[in-house]
Amino acid sequence: MKPSEADLSEWIRLDQARKSYRMGGQQVHALAGVSVSFSRGDFWAIMGPSGSGKSTLMNVLGCLDRLTSGKYLLDGRDVSRLSDDVRSEIRLRRIGFIFQSFHLIPQLTVQRNIELPLHYLGWDEEKSSVRARELAERVGLSERLHHRPAELSGGQMQRVAIARALANDPQIIVADEPTGNLDTTTGAQILELLAQLHRQGKTILMVTHEPDIAKHAEKRLYMVDGKIDWDRSMAP
Repeated sequence: MKPSEADLSEWIRLDQARKSYRMGGQQVHALAGVSVSFSRGDFWAIMGPSGSGKSTLMNVLGCLDRLTSGKYLLDGRDVSRLSDDVRSEIRLRRIGFIFQSFHLIPQLTVQRNIELPLHYLGWDEEKSSVRARELAERVGLSERLHHRPAELSGGQMQRVAIARALANDPQIIVADEPTGNLDTTTGAQILELLAQLHRQGKTILMVTHEPDIAKHAEKRLYMVDGKIDWDRSMAP
């Protein structure tokens, strides 16, 4: 069930977050002093044109990338100061990722792909197998457990990716263009799955460049040139 009002606190926060890197001979400011907070149980759509910084923002929030300067606080803990090993542990235990290109391992079956995070968590084979079967059924793939990714449709592969993202029962789901490679009908099914997860209390942070997709989120944030355009973000 969703968190109570008392639990809906400033859970994820960026303070003057900056991420810069060199491209050729130029310094690129992918994040240019972003300050924003997300409450527990929110469903946000992160929008903006190509190069706006939205994917960089998601990589930082998902502990895949490190800030150049500023702070990233998760549940009061300054993630920007943690070691790579500790950040990896946070990713493993608290964050689930859904990517546009699925990132499934082609040599593994559906079941083994779903089980992968559990292997790193040290689960035994029987317990992992039970969890994978439960999740496969949840996303409508119980008949595909022994198939490999090449034998699946795009929508089925995205469902495997969602099941894998849920394996560790994460508090935060980071979804980067989760419907980008899917047809309209399958994309709608994936969005309904995300809505179900939100109703169950997960925090959903979804990157999209499509307004029709963003409408499925409770809140929207629009980025331009590494900054948040609050006029657009606060528009109805």
